[in-house]
Amino acid sequence: MIANRELGMDDYLAICRRRLSVVLIPALIAPLIGFLISFALTPKYTSSSLLLVESQVVPAGYVKPIITQRVSDRMTTLQEQVLSRNRLQPLVNRLGLIKKGKTEDQVIDDIRNNISVSEADPSAPPPGSPSSSSSSNSNSKRRKLNPTDDVPGFVVSYTADNPRDAQQVCAEVTSMLLEENLELREQVARSTTDFLSRQLEQTKRTLEEADGKLAAFKKQHFGQLPGDAENNLKLLISLNSQLDANTQTLSRAQQDESYAESLLVQEISAWKSSQASPNVPTLHDQLVAKQNELVILQGRYTDRHPDVVKVKTDIEELKARLKEMNASTGETVAPENASAKIEPPEILRLRSQIHQQDDLIARATAEQTRLQEQIDSYQGRISLSPDVEEQYKQLTRDNDAAQKLYDSLLTNKSDAEMQTEMERRQEGEQMRLLNPASLPDSASFPVRWMFAAGGLGAGLAIGFGIALWLELRDKSIRNEGDVMAGLELPMLVSLPWVGEDPGSGQGKNKFRDRFRPWLGSKGTAEA
Repeated sequence: MIANRELGMDDYLAICRRRLSVVLIPALIAPLIGFLISFALTPKYTSSSLLLVESQVVPAGYVKPIITQRVSDRMTTLQEQVLSRNRLQPLVNRLGLIKKGKTEDQVIDDIRNNISVSEADPSAPPPGSPSSSSSSNSNSKRRKLNPTDDVPGFVVSYTADNPRDAQQVCAEVTSMLLEENLELREQVARSTTDFLSRQLEQTKRTLEEADGKLAAFKKQHFGQLPGDAENNLKLLISLNSQLDANTQTLSRAQQDESYAESLLVQEISAWKSSQASPNVPTLHDQLVAKQNELVILQGRYTDRHPDVVKVKTDIEELKARLKEMNASTGETVAPENASAKIEPPEILRLRSQIHQQDDLIARATAEQTRLQEQIDSYQGRISLSPDVEEQYKQLTRDNDAAQKLYDSLLTNKSDAEMQTEMERRQEGEQMRLLNPASLPDSASFPVRWMFAAGGLGAGLAIGFGIALWLELRDKSIRNEGDVMAGLELPMLVSLPWVGEDPGSGQGKNKFRDRFRPWLGSKGTAEA
């Protein structure tokens, strides 16, 4: 191929015609070689089983599932547990898989490497069908489900040299997966129930301690709790009102006692005077009568009332006359004689009134002291209310939190018990065997038509490569374009061809004769 030359469609067609045999020979030989190689390889047989995942019978709105992990994630855990050495060693010994000079560890590694558990594709053919055996090697490339999609099931596949061994191992592993799933769900349900029971007992003790602390605090600070603040304030206002009323009563009693004592002094003085003079009793009686009248009038009217003023004037006149009479007669009553005589009823009444007032004053004073103590107590409660309220809020908050936690754990425990019972009755989410392990009737590897197709592709690639290599090494000049590209000289003149008819035998060397001056004596088209 002449370099630095742009090729056209005719050039490419010419190349294909020249190198067609170079491409076809490898393309025909390579598929045959690939097909023959497939017979030299050890055949592999794949057995598959289908596990169907069924949702729980009871709706999730009534009984929440105790296992929230996705089925695909849980299957990964189950697969790791089933393919452990402790689980596979009894399987290998039971099925007698140790043969052909392999050790137990090698057989276990082969099982781990050749087992496949993948999510089932609803559009895929069922395991055991001819189309499914050809796609067993692409299980790892199956459809990936979204996290929100439900997994319809799982395909368990195992590849071995012997179809019977493949079926037995696939069936055993499938059975182990089902058993492990049941055991795992029951174990999770029991563990959850036991854990919630322990947490519930601990929370119950915490709640009882919180209730005890709160009750002791209420007993210790009775009347000082936040709910008692308003009542304490109302009681304090009522006690202050009672104290004011009691103070007024005490003041009136003291005034009445003072007034009664003054009247008693006057009555005693008048009575003693009447005992010393015969005329005194008359004036004295008049004076006492006026004084009693004055007391009655003062209870009704003010001191400026005319009747009050008149009675006061009469009293002064009587006192003056009684004083003049005592001075003129010069007689006095001996104390021992006065004490020996019986006091008049008026004096006895005044003495009884003074005694009653003394009792009233004593009761009022005691009541005043009691009210003041109560007022001080309620004022102390009100002043301590902020601190007590803060402590009470802390205790109440702890008690409410413990109560909410206890209620929540109690609800969760009930749900866990229902879920455990549902798992025991196998009414929860179940994984059951839909299609048992199949006995493969044809080898899944090697697929001979795939080897032939691969050989065809390889042959075509080799043929095209050889053709391209030969074309790049070919420097022959076959047309005018090759001449122009090889000489790299401009064309000065173009002469038409004059000679024999192109169809005659003499015209076969027309191209050589045309370019003879440039080709040299040999007349070849080699550059």
